[in-house]
Amino acid sequence: MTASLRQVAERAGVSIRTVSNVVSGFAQVAPDTRARVQEAIDELRYRPNAAARHLRGGRSGLVALAVPEIASPYFGELAGLLVREAERRSWMLLVQQTDGDAEHERRLLDGVRGQVVDGLVLSPWALSPRELRRAPGGVPVVLLGEQDADGLLDHVAVDSVAAAREATRHLITLGRTRIAAIGPQPQLDNGTAARRVEGYRQALAEAGLPADPAREVPVARLHRADGAAAMAALLDAGREVDAVFCFSDQLALGAMQAALSRGVRIPGELAVVGFDDVEDGRYATPSLTTIAPDKEAIARDALNCLADRLGSGHQDRPARRIVAGHRLVIRDSTAGLAGRRS
Repeated sequence: MTASLRQVAERAGVSIRTVSNVVSGFAQVAPDTRARVQEAIDELRYRPNAAARHLRGGRSGLVALAVPEIASPYFGELAGLLVREAERRSWMLLVQQTDGDAEHERRLLDGVRGQVVDGLVLSPWALSPRELRRAPGGVPVVLLGEQDADGLLDHVAVDSVAAAREATRHLITLGRTRIAAIGPQPQLDNGTAARRVEGYRQALAEAGLPADPAREVPVARLHRADGAAAMAALLDAGREVDAVFCFSDQLALGAMQAALSRGVRIPGELAVVGFDDVEDGRYATPSLTTIAPDKEAIARDALNCLADRLGSGHQDRPARRIVAGHRLVIRDSTAGLAGRRS
């Protein structure tokens, strides 16, 4: 027979309510108590009836994730982490693709009100803060990325200014002085690219290097083909470039392919840094130096925000802005084999 909640509570020496709080993930439980309850759950092989538990609480147990591109390696990895984090809470995650289209994002945000989902994690590319403030009443929404809702919705982000500054500083420490930036997206309102441009320019200014608009190459998307086209445009225009900071790893992989196909040595003649730390970059030739956001923390913090909102009093709690960490991972595209650290 399946162990009961009461049996788990007796084994752990706690109340049934405490076991329920650990299983649901809604309430704060002391780490040692949580560990003791989890040990009892494992020993007794307790499996909660998630559907019944959610229905008793007036919840469906379904949460939604909306991202611009499911095929993007970054969003794919992040979605996988969110799925695992949701499973830990006995939630089911529904994934939607918005294509970064404003109307699609607007329809999805408006449509959540009539759906059975308990909450939404949204990575908006096109909606303005004003439109994001129109989040459906009663359904918690957590934003990912740089776009916020003027502080009215919970928001989990990476400090793109600091990360871009660190990436550019790394290139400067290598003695590179003609550093290009591939990835500005003036057509979008999400702010991510603008903040990375800001960090890039700050690092140049700190080093006394001029910011050359001709070395800031805009792109329509953050794909490999866009990176290759941007790199080819720099080379075709005869721009003197000895390093490039790309606003995504996909852009960087495309840029490296375009440069290598023309006989440009990496990192000898051209040092390259990406952003995202996706798996492809680790196995590229040369392997890609990159900014690695703490994707596990992003997934965990986003669902913690939802859990807190669903737990109690989510209408009254002030919105939170959580900044996830990042680190620079140095690989062959800037260090070469002799200086490799990863």
